[in-house]
Amino acid sequence: MRIKSSKTLVEEALKIIKTISAKEALDKLENNQCNLIDIRDIGELENTGRIESSTHIPRGMLEFLLDPESIYFKEGKLDMNKEMVLFCAGGIRSALSAKSLQDMGFDKVSHIDGGFSSMMNSGFKII
Repeated sequence: MRIKSSKTLVEEALKIIKTISAKEALDKLENNQCNLIDIRDIGELENTGRIESSTHIPRGMLEFLLDPESIYFKEGKLDMNKEMVLFCAGGIRSALSAKSLQDMGFDKVSHIDGGFSSMMNSGFKII
């Protein structure tokens, strides 16, 4: 059996998803054009803080919480008409997550290059 490596999966995802800079994400957030979604796990948030105005949806629950047919979907939690801008710690998990949302049918989805690490010095308020 031959399995794809995680590196290969990320490389494939990066070829077909939209990648934006932290500055572009901040502009989208300030202009109320996106849902900023933090997919890091709770321990990461506790250790490094979180971005103000972001919504925390752990990577393991992302598809379930964004599926209107799922029992985990919460009406009104996010504006489903806005772009879903995802970030993790460094941009790897968010790339895979963006591809997963594209596979689900979301057409306005992107991820932040460099993730939280690049956002810390880009004007985002960390709380």
